Formats: sequence, structure tokens, C-alpha cells
Amino acid sequence: MSGGYFVNLKAMNNNQEEILLTPEGLAKIKKEYQELTGKRRQEIALRIQKARELGDLTENAEYESAREEQASVEGRIAELEELMKRAKVVESNKKRPKKIEVGCKVRVHLEEKDEEFQIVGAPEADPASGKISHESPLGQALLGKKVGDKIEVDAPVGKLIYKILDIIF
Repeated sequence: MSGGYFVNLKAMNNNQEEILLTPEGLAKIKKEYQELTGKRRQEIALRIQKARELGDLTENAEYESAREEQASVEGRIAELEELMKRAKVVESNKKRPKKIEVGCKVRVHLEEKDEEFQIVGAPEADPASGKISHESPLGQALLGKKVGDKIEVDAPVGKLIYKILDIIF
């Protein structure tokens, strides 16, 4: 399956709130959706067809594997459809924001080094690439703050104190 976001669809269905996404995040979701509903579905259908041609389906590992992959892809397609249906895209106001909001990039100082994060909607969070969810403890602590503010975040290593150095949209 394509390397996309994984979302708890049951939790999404129980909670009908809008899902915040950056324009880039929505574009990535749409691209994955197009790949899965186009090329990927066709590849799996072909695998199933070829496996059926092998005969007895009761002990056909290739057929079972293809059907499992089909179920996984169809589940992901359903998740993406739900994400797109409930997506609220945060737009840049093109001005330098005074307070941190979803979509902003934030430069902070922690201990002896500076770090940069982008605050994004939960489905597009990827901490390894500097994209943190607005729902995460750090994301929640940063929202609404201004340059010069200090925030305290509880982390497994203890309390971390961040100083906000810059906000970029």
C-alpha cells in the first residue's frame, strides 16, 4: 500500500468534527486516493484474476494474499474518502501571523538548540519530518502563542520549556 497516513476510521465515524488539513496535506491525501482507486485497484484485480485461473481457490495462497490486499486497499480508500469529506483546509492569510495556528511553521529554542516545526492537522502529522499535530501536547501548547512566549510541555524525559522565536506561515 502507498505510504500514507493511517487513521482510526471508527474513531472518525464516532466523532463527526471537521478534520483540519493544510493544502499540502489534502493534496497528498487526494494523490494517494487517485493511486489507490486507479492503478492499485487494477493491479489487485489482475492478481485475483490470475490466481483464480490457477484453479482450486481453497488452497490458493496467491488468491488469499490478493484478496487480503484488496480488503486492505478498500479499507484505506474508505478512510481517505472520509478524510476528504470532513476535511477543513486551513488557508494561509499571506500575512505574518501574530499567533500560532494550524499551518504555521514555528521556530523554537529548546535547551541549547533551535528547532522548527510545522503545526498540521492530525492525519498529516509526521514528527520525524517536523510536522506535529495540533492535537499533540506540543501542538496544543503552541497554538495561540506569540513570538517571545515560553511554553512548558510534559514529556517522557520531564518538563521541557520552549521559547518561541519566530512564526512563519
